[in-house]
Amino acid sequence: MLVGKVPPEILKDIIFRGLEHGDKVIIGPGVGIDATAIDFGDYVLVASTDPITGAEERIGFYAVHVNANDVATFGAVPKWFLVTVLLPEGADAELVKEIMGEMKKVAQEMGVAIVGGHTEVTPGLKKPIVVGTMLGEVEKEKLVVPKPRPGDAIILTKGAGIEGTSIIAHEREEELRSVFGRDFVERAKAYIYEISVVREALIAREFATAMHDPTEGGVANGLHEMADVGNLGFRIFANKVIVREETKKICAFYDLDPLALISSGSLLISVPRDHARVLVERLLAKGINASIVGEFLAERKRVIIEDGVERPLRRPETDELWKIV
Repeated sequence: MLVGKVPPEILKDIIFRGLEHGDKVIIGPGVGIDATAIDFGDYVLVASTDPITGAEERIGFYAVHVNANDVATFGAVPKWFLVTVLLPEGADAELVKEIMGEMKKVAQEMGVAIVGGHTEVTPGLKKPIVVGTMLGEVEKEKLVVPKPRPGDAIILTKGAGIEGTSIIAHEREEELRSVFGRDFVERAKAYIYEISVVREALIAREFATAMHDPTEGGVANGLHEMADVGNLGFRIFANKVIVREETKKICAFYDLDPLALISSGSLLISVPRDHARVLVERLLAKGINASIVGEFLAERKRVIIEDGVERPLRRPETDELWKIV
């Protein structure tokens, strides 16, 4: 298998097969489903887990935000965080202090409590890996069950490749400065401060039939994962997909596809078409850029229309980030 997410067919045939969920589980594991929802009476507990493997700088920062994002896409407020920190041999206390300092700061800003975890030095690692688990809660009537429907509009917030742009700018800073200049690189690096989608998810939950934060494989993979849940197709329009200047130029320089670049910070929202414009206006009013980029289809074709030509939108086999990091 290639670096990145395990292919959907293996998830279905090996990982998910035979799992028993119990009667309190409202949402169990499945392709394109990033969290679980468990019935606790008037409230629902939402839990998600994700590793940070593609970045080395600011991994504590990423760990809290990426896991909070998954919980928020179910309409839940992130509350409690557990973390496993795996350190390479030779790591010193300063590295632990840096990672934990970032996590503590972000958690405090978000009102999240760090309630447990594990830390160790692990043989064979070349760089630290942080694995987080976020727990959140939501009133049962506000839970967003990820079930996009045919005819639903697809909204994208902020733009494609948010996280990937920041990671590349940090990892290839010197090279990019020599080509694009210091100010350009600093703007790209600052994308890191936009990777939370909690605010927009809690705005969108009133209307959303499904929400998904596209991580590995970017917006393209996120669309496929959302469509997988309902066995649907989709049609999107390339000229409606937000791709910001820094992302465009960095992707062009390294010959990367921005739609297949890790995109924490973006939020894909499925919403009944009658409510799509209202939601976009609410997001814009809060300073969150958003665009209606397409729709889900009953037929299983999954396409992008660019310059009037319709072509299949491929499911990325691996994230574009791995080509250069």
